[in-house]
Amino acid sequence: MRVDITPLPDSEVTLSIALSWEEWKKDVDKAVLTLGKSVKVEGFRAGKVPREVLERKIGKGALLAEAADSAIRRSYATLLRQNDIEAIGRPEVTLNEHEEGGEFRYTVKTARMPEVTLESWEEKIREVNRKQANETEGVTESEVDEALQKIAESRAKFVTVPREARTGDGVEIDFLVLQEGVPIENGTSKGHHLILGKGTFIPGFEEAILGMQAGEEKQFNLSFPLEYHAKHLAGKPARFEVKLKAVEERTIPEIDDAFAASLGAFETAEALRASVRGGLEKEKKEAQKESWRGEMIEAIVSVTHAELPAVLVSEERGKMLAEFELQLSEINTTLEEFLEKSKKTREELEAQWTGQAKKRVLSALALEKIAKDRDIEPTHEEVEAEMNRALRYYRTVRQAEKDIDLGRLHAYSAGRLRNEKVFEYLEGIR
Repeated sequence: MRVDITPLPDSEVTLSIALSWEEWKKDVDKAVLTLGKSVKVEGFRAGKVPREVLERKIGKGALLAEAADSAIRRSYATLLRQNDIEAIGRPEVTLNEHEEGGEFRYTVKTARMPEVTLESWEEKIREVNRKQANETEGVTESEVDEALQKIAESRAKFVTVPREARTGDGVEIDFLVLQEGVPIENGTSKGHHLILGKGTFIPGFEEAILGMQAGEEKQFNLSFPLEYHAKHLAGKPARFEVKLKAVEERTIPEIDDAFAASLGAFETAEALRASVRGGLEKEKKEAQKESWRGEMIEAIVSVTHAELPAVLVSEERGKMLAEFELQLSEINTTLEEFLEKSKKTREELEAQWTGQAKKRVLSALALEKIAKDRDIEPTHEEVEAEMNRALRYYRTVRQAEKDIDLGRLHAYSAGRLRNEKVFEYLEGIR
């Protein structure tokens, strides 16, 4: 077997392969046996059909096509291994010559995993780590007070009162929002409950309700903020029609031992406070860790160089789209609904993500490069434990094997653990 390798831009390569007749004759013989078993010919048992009879039945072209497919699959895998080429994506195969008795020639164009180089990345990481050490913050008492207040407010009692609405009250309202006399989309609500003073509506709305009493109706004009999330409404004027149905006085419990005990897990207010402080510290630590690692990725990507194959970028955009669809499902929205509202196509949305997709691919390649250079790998036992954590939600092994790809789960678990170990290594660089 002879092969000529021609490198192309963006980590693609063209392989020109030639097999001698002696080498690919075995594939022709194999094709005769394979087709002889699958093609029924009257008077012959399966696998015992003579070649000349088989050719009259299916044609010589079909026989050589089967042999060519066998030769390509066999020789392509061999030459990739021999030339240390890690091919990715679907290869483009072109048959050149495959006449019986002569050479078998074909070419393959494929993407390959790119070569990755990192320049002075350790110094970049040292800079990030020094900066992070100076920015680490603890939880303040005011933050604990604010969190406790939110807990108390979530357990506030509401009592309907026959008076005007005041700041801090809960109110039940019906409202209608119109532009040029026409109701806007999602601009109608009945029995809507809100707390005055929380600022959950656009500026001026809650202020207009202050002083109203149950049964009273009111109309007023406001403009949507310039930075309003619905761009077609941003900065536009609208007319609001509101009917106040009830005013509810809100009583927030005092944060004392009795309140702590009412939550079921604390004997004293101080025990509750300690628990809240611990939760906030954990949240802040995780947020700082995420920010820290984000800065490390930015630093490493800035000194990472690789010619990215289009297939890797395309696959990453696909992952981003799947992640986005999951996020939308959590707010009961579909991708189709989002695209319709934003007046975009799926292709336009993915095109917007190309830059971010390239960055994500580059960061993954950089982490893999560091892991390889520093011999950072999770143990077999660690990967198995990680897989078992994912599989514990399945009742039986049979169910797990049916519902998920165990090979892909193994690769995902190993990759996640490897990246975690790389980050831990990076965090220790001083």
